[in-house]
Amino acid sequence: MKHISSVKYPFLRPCLIFLFIIWFASSNAATSQTKKSNDHGIIPGAWQMEKYLPRLEGQRVAVAGNHTSMVKDVHLVDTLLHYGIHVVKVFSPEHGFRGEAAAGELVESGYDVDSGLPVISLYGDNRRPTAEQLNDVDIILFDMQDAGTRFYTYISTMTYIMEEISTRDIPMIILDRPNPNGHFVDGPLLEPEYSSFVGLHPVPVVHGMTVGEYALMVSGEGWLHDAAHEITLTIIPVQNYYRGKPYKLPVPPSPNLPNMHAVYLYPSLCFFEGTPISVGRGTDMPFQVFGHPDLPEDAYPFTFTPQSLPAAPNPPQKGKNCHGRDLQSKDLEKLQNTAKINLEYLIDAYLAYPDKENFFNPFFERLAGTSALREQIQAGYSATEIRHSWQEDVETFKEFRKPYLIYPENQ
Repeated sequence: MKHISSVKYPFLRPCLIFLFIIWFASSNAATSQTKKSNDHGIIPGAWQMEKYLPRLEGQRVAVAGNHTSMVKDVHLVDTLLHYGIHVVKVFSPEHGFRGEAAAGELVESGYDVDSGLPVISLYGDNRRPTAEQLNDVDIILFDMQDAGTRFYTYISTMTYIMEEISTRDIPMIILDRPNPNGHFVDGPLLEPEYSSFVGLHPVPVVHGMTVGEYALMVSGEGWLHDAAHEITLTIIPVQNYYRGKPYKLPVPPSPNLPNMHAVYLYPSLCFFEGTPISVGRGTDMPFQVFGHPDLPEDAYPFTFTPQSLPAAPNPPQKGKNCHGRDLQSKDLEKLQNTAKINLEYLIDAYLAYPDKENFFNPFFERLAGTSALREQIQAGYSATEIRHSWQEDVETFKEFRKPYLIYPENQ
């Protein structure tokens, strides 16, 4: 497997053994059976308050969270304050604490209107907490709903937090949530030279892990910037969940993933963010359509015009009539059961686009994590041929990640 062979797999570092002991004790703790579960009986980690509230009593708590950090219908921060937990601040990711900022938009630090707590943006001037911001924190509670892809930035924010607290002996509790794209692994492996905030680690585009499992892997493989420091990490697992179990997200994970169609199409359509092609930002159907003014109307008869919206103030192709495809009518159950990235959208658009020399921009290779995908498309490879080129790495990664998996495979 490229770029992972140097890792001391399958031998676990001593700190990882400690992590699993913590997880095992937590996952087997007595749980109230009176909770109202989510659909299909799924109970997210945040809902299991008896498993983590005792750890927070008498501590100065920082919450790394956003609009998805909900305990049933109440925000996690409000719930903690109700129970008398001393929350000192909030660390917020891309899109901000209340999830209102557009993708890539600078998010300023400030104060939460509802709770009055200071909110430290980790998508503004700094993307990792500073020593000063951590000097009054005893423990961090992390709770964000991920979308299950390498380029969705919440796992990068989680990694940066882990790096900083590992040098200061600050423990972290991760309140795990299901991965809506957790039923498959696919895509090229990230190569080290393309590491960035939209992809830090040598994993496929779709990794098939929850944030809790991913955190175990980051720590266990020594991927923190200073592997000499260990981290005290507690995972509160999701109950009644297995990999691939259907789960409708109760809250959209970000403004431009407004529904499950967008969430399931995201791994395939996000590559267009590294091209001139619009994915519907600035419309009411982001990541459910794609198009461009220069795509031929006969092959792409569906039209849409991106406009400035709160979730996309300056979207690609703003004010221009785009010819493209509408994917909103795709069967939701079939999308949920699809176990691969659909490369046909990208390949067909490239072939139809008149200015092929300027189809790909440098951001594309950061999203792909490699230059190979661009080169293969430009060379005329089919989707089948491209997928075959990364399949060995995907299968090796599936074995590589096994020591860090909490949940069983499809049942």
